[in-house]
Amino acid sequence: MANSPKIGAHVSIRGGYGQAARFAWESGAACFQYFPKNPRSLRLKPLDRRDAESCAAYCREKGMVSIAHTPYPTNLAAGSDGAASRSVMVASLLNDLEIAEACGSLGIVVHFGHFAGLEPLQGYQNIIQCINDTLRDWSGAAKLLIENQAGNHGSEGMTLEELVKIRELSRYPEKIGFCLDTCHAFAAGIWNPQHTEEFLRRGHELGYWPHLKAVHLNDSLHAFGLRRDRHAPIGRGCIGAEGLRSLLLAEPCRLAAVAMETEKGTDGTHRQEIATVREWYEAEAQP
Repeated sequence: MANSPKIGAHVSIRGGYGQAARFAWESGAACFQYFPKNPRSLRLKPLDRRDAESCAAYCREKGMVSIAHTPYPTNLAAGSDGAASRSVMVASLLNDLEIAEACGSLGIVVHFGHFAGLEPLQGYQNIIQCINDTLRDWSGAAKLLIENQAGNHGSEGMTLEELVKIRELSRYPEKIGFCLDTCHAFAAGIWNPQHTEEFLRRGHELGYWPHLKAVHLNDSLHAFGLRRDRHAPIGRGCIGAEGLRSLLLAEPCRLAAVAMETEKGTDGTHRQEIATVREWYEAEAQP
């Protein structure tokens, strides 16, 4: 299974990082995403190295990959003052990177950032400064994975151009990768499943695809371009199975870790959706 597509879903770490890896594997996954700490707080979490190393060892044994997702309050565009200041963000991001590294994860997914009333130029400058401050002393293999936005909280981060430019302008581009959320791209109006080739071509022109490390595979409850970030079960939303398949099986996405953020099935897992997506690859491989 080591060379098979890395398909999985978001899982809880309630029983620890090692248990999260085992739960994912037993659900038929070869990939999983997790929150390294409380998803609703930036409070730092002491690293349980023993638990993290058990996760890393299990993933190596099974040929699994994992990605961490930063807490919801994380905002790269935060300013230098206030309770949720840049220094607080940097400390939290470094904490997430440390945990992800110990767990053997590819990196930490972070939303592009919300400007919250800032002038756009200042917002972009804040994002770059936050990233630079975070990565200045970071020497681990885990990367900062910037995720595209749906547009439901503002227009920033909706385009591939913005993500590519932020990476280019940072001091440490080699420590930065991308996470593509399919629902966000659809909601933002940058990916029309009827014209996937155009989206792929644009990504090639910008140099986005070589740095893609993860995909959030989510269908959408709402129609194209409405900037509504509500996920639907795979193949049962407005994107549909064929649309998702056309993007996921395209060459640029084949080496990415794929994690679903949809609701669990009646058995408390994503087993059925994982099996469905695997069938897409198996059907293509048949003569």
